[in-house]
Amino acid sequence: MENLIDKRQIIARVTKISWERIWLHLELQITFAPGADRDSELSFFLVNGLFEPKAKLKVTQTDGDIYRMKVNITNPGTSLCLPQGTYSIIICQNQCQMAKAEVAESLVKHMSSASRNFLYGGRAKVYSVTFYVTEGDESLPFIMYVLAGGRTAISAPAVHTKKKFHLKQELKKKYSKINKPLKIDMYWAYRKKYKNKSKKPVIMFMSEQSTTISTNLKAVKDRMISRGMDKDYVIVESYRSSVTNPRMGLRSWMDTLRKMAMSDIIFLDDHAPVLDWLIVDKDTMIVQLWHAGAGFKSSGYSRWGHTGCPAPYGCHRQYKYGISGSRNISHFFSEVWGINDSQVLPTGMPRIDEFLDENYRKKKTKEIYEKFPICKNKKVILFAPTYRGTNKKNAHYPYELIDFGRLYELCGDEYVVLFKMHPWVADAVPVEEQYKDRFADASRYPNINDLFYFTELLITDYSSNIFEYSLMRKPMLFFAFDEIQYSFSRGFHRDYEESAPGKICHTFEEVLKAVEEKDFEYPKVEEYVEKHFDYIDSHACDRVIDWIILGQLPDFVKQDLEADAAVNRELETLDFKPV
Repeated sequence: MENLIDKRQIIARVTKISWERIWLHLELQITFAPGADRDSELSFFLVNGLFEPKAKLKVTQTDGDIYRMKVNITNPGTSLCLPQGTYSIIICQNQCQMAKAEVAESLVKHMSSASRNFLYGGRAKVYSVTFYVTEGDESLPFIMYVLAGGRTAISAPAVHTKKKFHLKQELKKKYSKINKPLKIDMYWAYRKKYKNKSKKPVIMFMSEQSTTISTNLKAVKDRMISRGMDKDYVIVESYRSSVTNPRMGLRSWMDTLRKMAMSDIIFLDDHAPVLDWLIVDKDTMIVQLWHAGAGFKSSGYSRWGHTGCPAPYGCHRQYKYGISGSRNISHFFSEVWGINDSQVLPTGMPRIDEFLDENYRKKKTKEIYEKFPICKNKKVILFAPTYRGTNKKNAHYPYELIDFGRLYELCGDEYVVLFKMHPWVADAVPVEEQYKDRFADASRYPNINDLFYFTELLITDYSSNIFEYSLMRKPMLFFAFDEIQYSFSRGFHRDYEESAPGKICHTFEEVLKAVEEKDFEYPKVEEYVEKHFDYIDSHACDRVIDWIILGQLPDFVKQDLEADAAVNRELETLDFKPV
């Protein structure tokens, strides 16, 4: 590529650096010399010290000579973190290098505060992004240094003493060193044995979070069978709870690894820890049918730098595709999984096919009225928040914040309240005997979606249950008493105040007042539905099957995939070496 930087036809200065979770936002001011080409498109590349372009910055807005752009440091388009290196920004036009970004003088003193450290690996490792300018250079060139490091000693050398020997800890270390390599070898031995041996394609439905099939996995599998596809495909299944029971026996591992090895497509319903360290054969397609429709709380790579965030490479990186409810929200999922937007297919959620089925609705409504007779001839308020805590072991909800007495009085003869706590919350809702004619604990009812059919008002917080409930086109309230703390500890992958489809209350007093005055800000529900659903029908399962299993991708998906592939091919072919 011809280098015209020294001609100074274009001067680019970074005037602003900011962060949005894992998105680095940059603002550049472009100055054109007299006679320079102002009409041809400009491209912006992050180029390392070896003159290799590792990312193409996405221009999000232009305002005169101000260019605003962004890059996801956990996935600049390659489904991998931006590699370690010392980066400059090179501006190109018509296949020529036109400028090397400098830093505006007003920004120099803020460069250090704009740098970020993202902790991961139990806070023992760090991915660091540091900004600075080169000393002794009058032009103040923009430099971004990316480094991945680990915990290291910073104190004076310790006096050598004899360490205590702990047999249990030593055995655990040795077991860990040989356990995973043996399982990896087992997988590849099975793969060699079974690859291309089956006359029919093998489809695997797999969960490492639950011992039973449910939600999207079940919906797609049942639809395959109802379409008679079990005659043309071999269907295998593996359902384990490796998160709560990490020490699976050898027989369990042999069974799961054998099925994984023989499969052409593996459908998951959530994060599978085995795929954090086992990289499957490139010919095996892994597809994420995540149960969450679209909530607020961050997970996966959206939580990069927070406690419990994933490692730079893990399970999510192996997905060929994931699914979402619409193209408008695909970027929420791609950010979580660290893959490209084009890989998130807007098929809709398979489990909603059943939810929208009128016969199913009539059947379940009848069953629920029988199970919760206090709901008959009443307006039902469903109180269904997410849990607090970091995992299943310490999940809880602060019931003391609920004024049960005031809520009971408010219900009067009009309302009853069902409490549906997150499945991880072990403690039952403390409903006293005198309140049981208007309150009921429905936490152990298996499918929250069934409860939506007769719910008049949903009270939640950050849960993804709003996704299905919005299709009822009924009001919601959001009891977000800990919004600030939650946003810091868990993080939101979108602005909570702007995105919540209903009124946000920060105290239970505000909740009671909103219910009494019927102040729900309902128009937000209609806006939410319009944005989050490309299809409101009962054919999401068919789209998953047709698009993914049968390979009948719509043209717009093919175009999006090709556009991303073209950018990566461009990065591989561009040469920034000085002539």
